[in-house]
Amino acid sequence: MLAHLAIKDFAVVRSAELAFGRGLTVISGETGAGKSLLVDALGLLSGLRADSGVVRHGAERAELTAEFTLEDTAPALAWLRENDLDEADGGGSAGAACQIRRVIRADGGSRAWINGRPVTVSQLTELAGLLVEIHGQHEHQALLARSSQLALLDAYGRADRELAAVAAAAKTWTDLLRERDALLAQGDVSDRIGWLEHQLAELDRETLDADSLAKLHADHRRHAHAAGLIAACDGAFAQLGGDEAPSLSRALHHVRSELQRVAEHEPRLTEVDAMLDNAAIQIDEALALLDRVRSDLDVDPDAFAQLERRLGRIHELSRKHRVPAEQLAAQRDSIAEELDRLRGADERLQKLDGDISNAQAQWRKAAGVLGVKRREAATALSRDTSALIAELGMGGGRFEVALEPIEIERPDPQGGERAEFLVAANLGQPARPLRKVASGGELSRISLAIEVAALGLDAVPTMVFDEVDSGIGGGVAEIVGQKLRALGASRQVLCVTHLPQVAAQGHAHYRVSKAASEGVTQSAVQSLDAKQREEELARMLGGVELTREARAAAKRLLADVD
Repeated sequence: MLAHLAIKDFAVVRSAELAFGRGLTVISGETGAGKSLLVDALGLLSGLRADSGVVRHGAERAELTAEFTLEDTAPALAWLRENDLDEADGGGSAGAACQIRRVIRADGGSRAWINGRPVTVSQLTELAGLLVEIHGQHEHQALLARSSQLALLDAYGRADRELAAVAAAAKTWTDLLRERDALLAQGDVSDRIGWLEHQLAELDRETLDADSLAKLHADHRRHAHAAGLIAACDGAFAQLGGDEAPSLSRALHHVRSELQRVAEHEPRLTEVDAMLDNAAIQIDEALALLDRVRSDLDVDPDAFAQLERRLGRIHELSRKHRVPAEQLAAQRDSIAEELDRLRGADERLQKLDGDISNAQAQWRKAAGVLGVKRREAATALSRDTSALIAELGMGGGRFEVALEPIEIERPDPQGGERAEFLVAANLGQPARPLRKVASGGELSRISLAIEVAALGLDAVPTMVFDEVDSGIGGGVAEIVGQKLRALGASRQVLCVTHLPQVAAQGHAHYRVSKAASEGVTQSAVQSLDAKQREEELARMLGGVELTREARAAAKRLLADVD
């Protein structure tokens, strides 16, 4: 939902900030005051081509900023996460809000940001398409795209489950086709099988698990330094407990004897003797371990040479396969897996043909179920929208949803048909594609009829209507306002209007006015309270001079809504 819109140095607006809530917000003002500039600003924030002419005269650049809340906009939040743009850098909490900003320079340049990060206009368009939909001028109309029409039809028909089944069947079919294409692309694999078998045999001749490699390196180090280790062990043994020279063990025994003779005169010496006793035990255990280590040591040139050769083979395999020695076991397993796949390629290809045929049948079955639901929805949406079109001042108008089967050679996650919205604006005219309807006002009212008939099931949370009341008045204008207000119960709706019957239906009301300042015409935007709304409706009803009758009529309009 659009929460805030800030405009600076845009056309005739020096600076304006608007806060929006749920429901219907109407924007009114005198002719030429700049009411549609707010729609134009949202259009540029939605990715429309920027023109330096939108920069206010005398300013260096125009700045536009929109902030959206995302609580009810899962597709937009998912898009932000997918594009690593979901963490706001300059305001809004991550995941709960989104800021879109665009700057158009007077020299013609343009830049855009999403949550403080620079983005392309294409990215801006993608995200804005999930957040706001503008009904009015053709280049703004997301509903003119056939993909959007199909999505709205599926939403109207509540075909989520059927569409998901088609998409799942299409994915299964696609995965199987991709696997078959990959196998066929391999061609004759006999040479590769022979080469892999040779590599695997080389690796299998060695013990490559982590424990064995660690032991190999330890044994190699021990044999390489055997002489030094033997000398160190012999020296340590002699100093700790040797019989031929003074040793630490005999010295310790002598010290204990001396202390024990006089310990009766100083009880604390008993504690010292206990400590020395523990030290003697530790020395004895060290001597025992030294003896075992020394027994395992031997200068064996043949054993060392054997270890050298084995370590050399490991290093050669590591170099050959371009992986560290610790990854040779994983490399061996990978080669074995590839060999299994290649050896079973022919059998797998034969099985794939059957699997692909079954997947295709499953897709066609799911697409058929979806097609039935779409035809039922098309009939109902055509009927309901046609009735609303008549209510909105287009008597004799007709709306149709045409479903066109498509040729299926490869799996399509959208099903087996495409939708086209057709409209006949007047009685006796042939129905033509919605995108070819010429009148901006007619297009807006038809879009309103479609959205109301669809109960606001369009996935886009914010809808903007411009020129929706063009060329109508009286009772039809009141109906248009009522339909906009009804749509506002399920979607946030913004409407630029010049008719009091429409403006009276708003949950909130902004007025755009213009005035000369320092010899330059400027527009200003004001949020209206209850009294100001009454005055604005009276102006819209009676013109420049506000009469008592106009004020009374304005009160009645507001009272009828309440």
